[in-house]
Amino acid sequence: MKGVPEQPQCGFSNAVVQILRMHGVKYDAHNVLQDDSLRQGIKDYSNWPTIPQVFINGEFVGGCDIMLQLHQSGDLIEELEKVGIRSALLDDEKSIGKKEK
Repeated sequence: MKGVPEQPQCGFSNAVVQILRMHGVKYDAHNVLQDDSLRQGIKDYSNWPTIPQVFINGEFVGGCDIMLQLHQSGDLIEELEKVGIRSALLDDEKSIGKKEK
């Protein structure tokens, strides 16, 4: 990502951070602005031209646009479940449902 989770340096990185926070996902982040070889290397590795890039269990998922689509469609919850991660949004849905009853 560009910057760090506490202080993203671009809107796309910030959007991905917010999505991951909503889902309660713990993750490692690497600031590509501090290392040009990392910045170019990750693009070459994934064959994807933009930053940020999200990997789940070492598998490239996509950048900001794909993460946003996965989040909005609900597919991100399923992708997380495939690797044993429960989205915090599922817990929020249960508490909202209890409040409405």
